[in-house]
Amino acid sequence: MGRGVLLTSNLPQLQNLIKRDPASYKEEFLQQWNHYNSIRQIFRFNPDEQAQHFRELVSFISQVAQCYPKETAEFPSHLSTLLLESYGSLSPDTRKTLVQNLVMLRNKNVITSIELLKSLFPLLSKTTSSSLRSYIRKTILSDIRTANLRSKNHKLNRAVQALLFGMVEQGLDGETIGNKAKQHTNVTPSADRTTNTGESAMWAVILTKELWRKGIWSDAKSVAIVALGCLHPVVKVQNASIHFFLGSDDEKEDSDDEKEELPDVGALRHRREINKKTRSGDKKLQKQLKSVSKKRISLKEPSQPNFPALQLLHDPQTFSEKLYDNMNICDKKLSLDHKILIMQLLSRVMGAHKSCVLGFYTYVMKYLAYHQLRVPAILAALAQSVHELTPPDVLVPVIRKLAHEFVHPGVGSEVIAAGINAIREVCRRQPWAMEDDLLGDLVEYRKSKDKPVTAAARGLLQLYREVNPSMLKRRERGKEASIGMAAGSQALPFGHSATPAMDVEGLTLLEDHLNALRDEGEESDEEAGWDNWNVDSDSESESESEGWMDVQSDGDLDISDSEDEKDPESKNKMDTTGGEDAVDVNRQSTLVTTKILTPADFALLNELRLQAATKAVEAGGGPKAKRKLAELEANAKHAQSGAAQDAVISEDLILGPRKKAKADYAERIASIEKGREGREKYGSLKGKKNKEAPSSSTNREKARNKPIMMIMRSGAVRGKKKASLREKQQKLRAHINRAKKSYH
Repeated sequence: MGRGVLLTSNLPQLQNLIKRDPASYKEEFLQQWNHYNSIRQIFRFNPDEQAQHFRELVSFISQVAQCYPKETAEFPSHLSTLLLESYGSLSPDTRKTLVQNLVMLRNKNVITSIELLKSLFPLLSKTTSSSLRSYIRKTILSDIRTANLRSKNHKLNRAVQALLFGMVEQGLDGETIGNKAKQHTNVTPSADRTTNTGESAMWAVILTKELWRKGIWSDAKSVAIVALGCLHPVVKVQNASIHFFLGSDDEKEDSDDEKEELPDVGALRHRREINKKTRSGDKKLQKQLKSVSKKRISLKEPSQPNFPALQLLHDPQTFSEKLYDNMNICDKKLSLDHKILIMQLLSRVMGAHKSCVLGFYTYVMKYLAYHQLRVPAILAALAQSVHELTPPDVLVPVIRKLAHEFVHPGVGSEVIAAGINAIREVCRRQPWAMEDDLLGDLVEYRKSKDKPVTAAARGLLQLYREVNPSMLKRRERGKEASIGMAAGSQALPFGHSATPAMDVEGLTLLEDHLNALRDEGEESDEEAGWDNWNVDSDSESESESEGWMDVQSDGDLDISDSEDEKDPESKNKMDTTGGEDAVDVNRQSTLVTTKILTPADFALLNELRLQAATKAVEAGGGPKAKRKLAELEANAKHAQSGAAQDAVISEDLILGPRKKAKADYAERIASIEKGREGREKYGSLKGKKNKEAPSSSTNREKARNKPIMMIMRSGAVRGKKKASLREKQQKLRAHINRAKKSYH
């Protein structure tokens, strides 16, 4: 009797004994389990009654659940159901206890990760406690990261991605909630808060972005979740999703509990002046100032678009059309900043995937005015959306509107330069959008007295000298363009492409290198060339499809390696055709037909081409060899940076070089304070100032402060009065020479 009473009243002691010998204390555990069931029934109807005792029982059973798996099989579902169905009526301590015990059950492998995450995901949008929300978020991320630590857990990833898809799809059919003039919708009291405000979708996007940023997820399904968030009717969900593709994560949207503001530098220095002067305080202040300056520099750094995510978009044409439809339909509900975000994402997708949304150019024309707010960003988005497959007839009105609004004598030089730069970037991607007479007028601005306008007009002139010199006047074409036109070279019309390559450039260099290795006795490993280049697949069915497949055919198949067998005369067609289409087949390498080139082979080929170009320049190859070397170095740098094929157009590229604006008083003071950082306090080292040993003032300092009546009869003053003209001239000349020396 004494033992039973002691164990019933002391749950930690019973927990310790059960972990040591579960079989001996099974009856005591069943007694506590029955007591838990009775308390749970009471707790469901009255959560405030015996809440503390209920939390103790839940913690006790969670600790020993792995010892009695059959008896506690339904215990995790009890906790999950209580959290999901009665979350609003539970006290904060009870909520935290239930969540912590669910996580404990997962750590003890009583429940799986999928069961835990199904319970935690809905709580993110329901909880109002920042500490509990942060705990749930970290638990979700750490659990998924641990599951994918050694190898990709495709089963868990697919299940979690399905949950996130469901969270984003909850409010897709709702009405768009705009952010113009802080509009609010009337939400009925019985409506679901998470559905109307998009909290569930917001958390789904946040978690997907975090898993992508940490490198846990890098597949197309995670990109599809965020792409679906770009089409969500709630603006804050759109904003967070769009920032993922643009590469500029907005931390204010991601988490409210992780906001971090920069400290006030003036307040830190003022506090240091009034506090006690110590060396440790000075070091602490300097450390804080350095951290603030680093954070400011990081905030000013331009963001780079998320090119891998853009390349993994599924059906980019449909995605672009839906983005444009949402922006066009909700034009009056959305603010200008949000519409510019959509324009930037739409233009990146159109430029990266060569998709065409012709209505976008009609829509953007109403924003093409020099007095429009944030017009450089709009011009950059416009130029980014153009590519070689964009129809020129759609861009002709846009070019006319730009020239009419930005390039005329009634505006400033900065406006003219921005307009010409925007026209140049559009025409760089689609040269046939320009008209001959308009091009002649724009090129004349190269004679302007303003440097930004001159640079912009010269850039446009140089562009058309390269892409289509026939549109320029004869005196404006330049030497190289005129020689090329005389030789018969012409720009390709819209929709035409150059002759496809017949061979890989520089492949003979790779063949010679492999032959040299073979002569030295070194053999290249074919399989090693594919190391670290394979892409993990999310599909489990790919392993089943390995091997050969039997293909049945109803008739005979005519298989031949070349069409030359059908037409013997076609062998000599390439030799008989003249002009630029003629190819010397004897120079083609045999590696194309004898070896499968691996990614490592292509990387080696690029290095060999770069080495050959460097040797050609050193041997005096001339300007052509230097241009070839510069092109190869630029391509290598471009490949290492992982940038997209087309460079991102920034606002600075549209504005062009411009004069530095005159700083105001606050900027001048800030510049002065910045220059004084890390420098000793300004002052003379003479006399008592800044000396190791204190001393009195010098005789020269004392002479400056003497009364005038004491020095009127001095020899120095009387000598000045009696000095001759010659002496005065010599003294003035010496003063001028000393001033010149100090100035230089």
